[in-house]
Formats: sequence, C-alpha cells, structure tokens
Amino acid sequence: MSDLFKVERAERGIVTVTLTRAKIHNAFNDEMIEGLTDTFKELGSDDNCQIIMITGEGKSFCAGADLNWMKKMVDYSVEENYKDSMALATLFETIDKCPKVVIGKVNGAALGGGTGLVAVCDHVIAHEDALLGLTETRLGLVPAVISPYIIRKIGESNARTLFLSGKRFDAKEAMRIGLVHQVSLDRHFEKDSEELCHEFLKSGPEAKAVAKELIQSVTRLSEPNDYMDYTCKTIAGRRVSSEGQEGMNALLEKRKPNWLND
Repeated sequence: MSDLFKVERAERGIVTVTLTRAKIHNAFNDEMIEGLTDTFKELGSDDNCQIIMITGEGKSFCAGADLNWMKKMVDYSVEENYKDSMALATLFETIDKCPKVVIGKVNGAALGGGTGLVAVCDHVIAHEDALLGLTETRLGLVPAVISPYIIRKIGESNARTLFLSGKRFDAKEAMRIGLVHQVSLDRHFEKDSEELCHEFLKSGPEAKAVAKELIQSVTRLSEPNDYMDYTCKTIAGRRVSSEGQEGMNALLEKRKPNWLND
C-alpha cells in the first residue's frame, strides 16, 4: 500500500497514517479503502498503539473519490454500486468504532468522502487554510454513506444547508458547527498536533477505549433504566479494574499513574 498511504510509528504508541496520493489530492479508490480498513482493524487490536493520527501528503487531506474510480461507477449496476458503497461504509464504521484515539490532522482540502473521514475522528485539528465541503449534490449525488457520522457531529440544521447546497466552507466554520475541534496557524500546525497527542496520552489506555464505547452506547440508549444500568455497570467495572485501581491509588498517593512512566 506504499503508493496509497504509509504507516509510521513513533514513541509512546503514536501511529501516523498518511495518505500518499498527493498528485490526485489523496482521493479514495477501492484499493485504498480496503487497505485503510485492514490497517485500522489491525491497529485497533494492537496493544502497542494508543493514538492513530490520520493526515495527507501535499496540499490536500482527502478530496473524496478518485475520478478514475468514479469512471467505473458510471457503468455499475445497482447491485455493484451497493457492494462498492458498502466497502466505503465499512471503512468509516471501522474508524468510528476503533478503540484507539483517532486524530484527524487536516492539512488541506477535505471534500466529499474526505469530510466523512474528518467526521469519524475523535478529535480534529485543522490547518488554517483547510477547506471542507459536502459537495456530492453538485454532482447530482448525495453524501449518503457518510451522513450518519456527519449528522451526528453537526446536527440536522447544519446538515440541511450543507448537504443541499454542496457549498465549501473554511476551517473556522467547520469548528463553529462541531466538525473540527481546533484550528491551527501554519507556523504552529506541527507543534500543535504533537502537543495534542501528548494530551491524550495522559489518559489511561484502557479508559480511553471504554470512554469511546461509553459515548457511542449512551447516545443510542433512550430509556432511563437502560442507560442507568449500563453506566453504573461501566463505572463499577472501571473502579475494580487494574488500571482504575492504579489511577485512584496514584491520586491518593500523590504520584503519577504507571502509564505516564513509559
């Protein structure tokens, strides 16, 4: 997959996945989708990985679908299009459910499916010049596969104006509507990204995974008896876990927990 993306490991379990199709703005094709899906599945079960940062080479983060890939779609049947779309949906669901912290380092344009990639990240830092857009309707299409993740982040009202208009918007607007968490100036972008990783490393490795699952589960439970039972069982389990015990004892003993001593 070296011509599509690269995976680089750094100290303390930080892994960077960089899309490397800079000449075509890191656009998706079926091979990239399959490779990224496999990579996130592998990293999700890797005990030596704590944080996955995804970014792009060149001027763009990800410009959505590769034009050559789209040419094939024109002649696809409904069944072939469904199968093709299911592969993309599986990628987004895999990243969304990944038990590791997923940070989107948006270095440039993130359009169509690229904006969907932004939406499934746990935290997004965007370069000041980043440009986003749900541009599918301008091609007579709709952002269907990415819609659950986008709407969850920005809400129905923002989705209506952005889905229907297909307009592009800058990083500040993306932060205002909840798609991006911070905007970084060019001269601070690399430093801010590095500092961000170290903030997430302060949390217990297991606790981060449980917290991510907690958020996704609670937002899908509607009855008080359901979420009260689930949340109480979750905290009870964490309190008696080895990591929870270590964290509480570290606080009482006024020392750092062992995951900060690596």
